[in-house]
Amino acid sequence: ARLPPRTFRSYLPRSHRTYSCVHCRAHLARHEELISKSFQGSHGRAYLFNSVVNVGCGPAEQRLLLTGLHSVADIFCQSCKTTLGWKYEQAFESSQKYKEGKFIIEMSHMVKENGWD
Repeated sequence: ARLPPRTFRSYLPRSHRTYSCVHCRAHLARHEELISKSFQGSHGRAYLFNSVVNVGCGPAEQRLLLTGLHSVADIFCQSCKTTLGWKYEQAFESSQKYKEGKFIIEMSHMVKENGWD
């Protein structure tokens, strides 16, 4: 018996370089949405994105991160429910305000697709 194909809420155009969930291949972000590759997640290196697709958001909570106190909400893949990183809801230090509304996805949960070579 074959499994039915997975369907995702959002598909990114095949013509764009994209990041997908390494566990289920749901599209997560376009390369154009990448802000920085020099972030630290809970379990290793992470990328900061302007916007993402196919993710759900947990409740916001205050966490003391490397760059100070932030209000963050864990984000998870809508398809396979893996926790991917977090969304910055609020930064309490003025130098960190640029992160508000942005998303961290840990590299260990992403795979590059569509024309990277």
